[in-house]
Amino acid sequence: PALPALLWLALAPLPGAPGPAARAELRVRVRLPGGQVTEESLQADSGSDCISLELRTADGALVTLTADFRQEVKIFRALILGELERGQSQFQALCFVTRLHHNEIIPSESMAKLRQKNPRTVRQAEEVRGLEHLSMDVAVNFSKGAQLSSHIHNVCAEAKEAIYTREEDVKFWLEKGVDGSMFEVLPQTSDLPDLQRCKLCADRWKPCICSYSLSIEWYPCMLKYCKSRDAGGKVSSYKCGIRSCQKGYTFDYYVPQKQLCLWDEET
Repeated sequence: PALPALLWLALAPLPGAPGPAARAELRVRVRLPGGQVTEESLQADSGSDCISLELRTADGALVTLTADFRQEVKIFRALILGELERGQSQFQALCFVTRLHHNEIIPSESMAKLRQKNPRTVRQAEEVRGLEHLSMDVAVNFSKGAQLSSHIHNVCAEAKEAIYTREEDVKFWLEKGVDGSMFEVLPQTSDLPDLQRCKLCADRWKPCICSYSLSIEWYPCMLKYCKSRDAGGKVSSYKCGIRSCQKGYTFDYYVPQKQLCLWDEET
């Protein structure tokens, strides 16, 4: 059988005997929905138990996903090119912070051991996971965000006034003992009856509900296990590769003026 594109070159440590902290960076060529090929950077640090993936989308936005396994937090950051002729700055930064669930992505220790075979090969995900539509109804205070995840300080530095999360995720983190003063519930349609979606709002200076979509085109979502049989006939399993996934997200969130959401317009 053909070898998997990404191979394990180190034995997994024995249960209960964690291996030394490892850091690794991998670059993978992936195909975007329109057919363009882009390079995706994957970094893993088993010492801080986190991974990050970064890619540039077809419209030029730089999208980063950081998974903090220790705090059960994942952070999406988008650096979106601004429309200078319409009064926007050079780029606009957004951060969306959500709960990281078990088995969404392979562990940092496993990611740090991945080595690539055939680096020029253009990858396409083996599995397309369903689009997730998230209502980001809470703002996160940047100066206090390190209590939620130390990575917020670095990842969201350009998005200090635009860090969003969900009330249901906040409840989960509060139960874990996170300080609730870093969260502020954003205005909702029930509070402002004339609050529209930005794409339907004619006035560029009115508040509205913005929508932003992004896609992680390729990421290691599951470990693959192979079986081996020793001389005595005993069967054992071992990690022998990864399964790759693609997943899209759409985030809805409040903005104080449509000028901050010019991409969300009907063409």
